[in-house]
Amino acid sequence: MQNLNRRGFLGLTAGAVLLTGCAPGGGSTVGAPKPGGRLRAAFSGGGAAEVLDPHETDLYIEIARAKALYDKLADYGSDMSPQPRLAERWEPSADLLAWRITLQQTTFHDGRPLRAADVLASYARITEPGGSRRAKSTLSVIDLANSRAIDDRTVEFRLKRPYAEFPNALATLGAYIIPEGTTDFSKPIGTGPFKLVSFEPGRSFLATRNPEYFDGAPLVDELQIVVTNDEAARVNALLGRQIDYAHDLTLTSARTYESSGQLQVHRLPLGNFHGLAMKVDRPPFDRPELRQAMFHLIDREELLRSVLQGSGQVGNDLYGKGYRYYAELPQRRQDLERARALVKQAGAEGMTIDFNTSDASTGLKEAAMAISDQARKVGLNLNVRMGNKDTYWSDINKSGVLASYRSGGMPLDSHFSQRLLSGSTTNNTAWRRPEFDALYDEAQSTLDENRRAEIYRRMQEQLFNEGGFVWWGVSDWIVASAANVGGVDDRAPANTLDWARFDKVWLA
Repeated sequence: MQNLNRRGFLGLTAGAVLLTGCAPGGGSTVGAPKPGGRLRAAFSGGGAAEVLDPHETDLYIEIARAKALYDKLADYGSDMSPQPRLAERWEPSADLLAWRITLQQTTFHDGRPLRAADVLASYARITEPGGSRRAKSTLSVIDLANSRAIDDRTVEFRLKRPYAEFPNALATLGAYIIPEGTTDFSKPIGTGPFKLVSFEPGRSFLATRNPEYFDGAPLVDELQIVVTNDEAARVNALLGRQIDYAHDLTLTSARTYESSGQLQVHRLPLGNFHGLAMKVDRPPFDRPELRQAMFHLIDREELLRSVLQGSGQVGNDLYGKGYRYYAELPQRRQDLERARALVKQAGAEGMTIDFNTSDASTGLKEAAMAISDQARKVGLNLNVRMGNKDTYWSDINKSGVLASYRSGGMPLDSHFSQRLLSGSTTNNTAWRRPEFDALYDEAQSTLDENRRAEIYRRMQEQLFNEGGFVWWGVSDWIVASAANVGGVDDRAPANTLDWARFDKVWLA
């Protein structure tokens, strides 16, 4: 298998399903669901270091592969509410310190039944001391030592503190269930809709349908996920009928092809949050005045025009616009005079600051260049540095002071627990505030949604005034499929249950 580049995809045609043509006016010839064929999907990848360990997922391609092979107890619905998956149902105790989970009656790929012991072992592995797996900070609320398997299909989780939104934790990224005792992921065993056939890190993944899948067997016989970090290559391969699905398109590509009838463009709503991450625990952004200067120097409307090409909405430095509990605060506008004063107050006039960006995701580089230009107007020199696209997200988590940032969708509760608590493993802004952590715990201790919303607002006000994230815009997430592909859900934001649900897709 060859890697993918601008010259097209090599070696992908063997065994592939030929595509049919498009109907006039951009309509698709897709008819009723039908079984058979190989679906070929292309994503950006993470290079030769990729693994199939579902607890190490971070990139979208890793999440897509993980959800093909494994399941979580729950997943986020298109409205960001937790939906049962391997959990058939859940029930809290009155004090919110215990949650009882009843499991689906299903099996792993090798025929072993799913058991409560597998769930407890999976969570123990994710949260083991010294580890930094993505779901660790969210699941650390569980008191595993005192949790138990009531029977093979019933788990009782005891919690260290009350947690009203505990089902969100079950749905968190990376919280997949594996068989008890699993240590080798070269031949992974899950409960998912597909079974592994072969895997070449940084290149290709091939899986076959699981006819015993609890949510209904996939329609396609095989799923192939191939890697290219070049958006133009993904589009050209789709146009050339070498793949059937392309993840993460630019707005330019979407506008060029969505009315041409050559392919289907799917705009996944409110699923693409654009921003910056400033490390607040080190110079120069340990000075709150400099962070506030960044809030005020950015021209969000110009970024909407130049980077998002007018397709989207301006952000207001808070994550989750349009989601439940999002705080509607006065909209920030560019204020260069105030930004200059804050730069001077921070002692940063004429300062050069390294600004990390990458081609790892569409728009990161373009946003960094535009913001660097805007910063010069207030006496800051943001030195744009291109990072390794294969390791960009782990690199900016570990080092640097300023980076382009992008996020798919998740509930605000999960955004806080994964990124903003002192123990969060993907705390890209190094925001660690005991009083913030205490507010989060307080919010989770109440069943009163109005009270929880009030506390979440106070937390967001802290972030709005002195946090390390600048969320300057939100747009649709764009994917595309061939004209003969049916079943792609246009309502599902990235990271949610029905995004990349290749077990529900068919080829006409």
